[in-house]
Amino acid sequence: MFFRLKARVSYWLARRLFHWSWFVRQPRGWSWLEGQFARMANLGDVGAQSFYGHILTFRGVGLGAREEGVRLLRLAALAGDGKAAYQVGVISLAGTSSKAPDPAEAARFWGIAAKAGHPLAQIKLQELASRDSTQ
Repeated sequence: MFFRLKARVSYWLARRLFHWSWFVRQPRGWSWLEGQFARMANLGDVGAQSFYGHILTFRGVGLGAREEGVRLLRLAALAGDGKAAYQVGVISLAGTSSKAPDPAEAARFWGIAAKAGHPLAQIKLQELASRDSTQ
């Protein structure tokens, strides 16, 4: 109980400090922030999985960071996070180094994002449907 409360408070503080560029540029500061994001994501917090997944996917260093970011985004998307579901759809359609492009998976995740109210998900679903009908 105390561990989860401490993790939530630390995560809240880390999210606030994330917007202070001078703190993020400090190696020890960034290391602490990343530790708080990872801990909260590993505890199953959907918002933290989405947030940290986006950071790792688009700003992480190395293939391992990107793969972990996509994994976290996928977990958040399956839990109903619209932003994460939209990004997983984009990544699925583009493909990764380990997976070929998968339009069916992209449509599935964009459907989840549309249900969650993501503004671009429905547009992407329509584009995908029109692309499939012309082929």
